[in-house]
Amino acid sequence: MALSRVRLFQPHGERTRLLPQASRLVELPYSSSSDDDDGDTAEQNPGVWTPDPPKLSPFSRCVRYLAFLWNLLFLLLGLLTLAVGVWGLLAKSSLSGGERGVPLGSDPMLLFVLAGLGASAVSLAGCLGAFRASPCLLRFFLGAVLAFGGLQVLGALLLLLARRQLRDALQDLLLLCLLRYQEDPDLQFLVDEVQRSLQCCGLESYHDWDSNPYFNCSAPGAQACGVPASCCQDPLESGSVPNVQCGFGVLGLGAAAAGAVVHTGGCGAALGAWLRGQAGAIAAGAAALVLVEAVGALLALRVLGDIRAVRV
Repeated sequence: MALSRVRLFQPHGERTRLLPQASRLVELPYSSSSDDDDGDTAEQNPGVWTPDPPKLSPFSRCVRYLAFLWNLLFLLLGLLTLAVGVWGLLAKSSLSGGERGVPLGSDPMLLFVLAGLGASAVSLAGCLGAFRASPCLLRFFLGAVLAFGGLQVLGALLLLLARRQLRDALQDLLLLCLLRYQEDPDLQFLVDEVQRSLQCCGLESYHDWDSNPYFNCSAPGAQACGVPASCCQDPLESGSVPNVQCGFGVLGLGAAAAGAVVHTGGCGAALGAWLRGQAGAIAAGAAALVLVEAVGALLALRVLGDIRAVRV
């Protein structure tokens, strides 16, 4: 009102010069927001500094792609292991409850299924975490890798501190394999390969096969008082096809006569000697596995650090 009264008493020329200033004074209270003013000021003054969001460097992009490909490789290996385990279970009718199938909980192929599932799940989390830049998935991947590494350390400590107990458990497992030789094709293949490769028979000696219900001397059938063909010194017998009956009746022979046909030494001592001879290769394999886990964990940590730097 005071401004209007001033304008009434001003000459025409002076009122004309004051109109732009008055209009600016009136418009100031009705400006939209301080943000618009700041934006207009930044556009009108190019010298005003405004921070840009940080971007990934070429090295960080390479690390991200490498982490994705690294986990993709182990995802494919895990799926392959899972497929082998499922195929083995289906082939033996363990999943369908076939008459000749062994219980699912004690089937060796179940180890392939569990290992394949675990490796696939962890690797899939690493792949998606690197591809989608997801901190949650990357943390899950890191936690799983650290947990698996902890289990490895625990297993190594058990090998050092409980060697005698583990040796007894291994002997019991081998004896169980002898008892269930005809029931599980996987155990039969494993026992035959061990006996053929180490040139041994039974656990302590070839007489251990007398505890098998199909090979003991009181059992009916042609296999009575016999041992598997993998115990024979020359299962081919100068032919091209193995003679599956080369070990029949060996348990009824004397030690000298049996020694001319089959290997009489047990596989327990031979397996222990083989494991001691392969200690270097086993240690190298464990070190390679730890290195693979460490590389995956380091890549995931780098991707996590880059995600934090971009989102801050």
